[in-house]
Amino acid sequence: MSESVTSGAAGMTVESAFAGMRSVAPVVFRAGCPNCRERFELTAGALRLAIGATSRTTFYSFTCPECGAAVRKPAGERIVELLTDGGVRTLRLHSTV
Repeated sequence: MSESVTSGAAGMTVESAFAGMRSVAPVVFRAGCPNCRERFELTAGALRLAIGATSRTTFYSFTCPECGAAVRKPAGERIVELLTDGGVRTLRLHSTV
């Protein structure tokens, strides 16, 4: 199939259909390291979210880009919403009870 083939719209090509689209900037999250105290921005791919049965077992984690420390911070409902909406990979933890 050629890129200039039309699909229902008279005379519309793939190029003209996507001509008005703009690139979307990736979502970035501001974070800080409790180890080295640096502040930085991380993309969704640099963060992990774990959702547990309670607020004590729900957290997000990342590796500090400055000092390399593994950082784990609690995630309340609002943080969970922001991270999931921003495309952060999520792991749902199951209880063993």
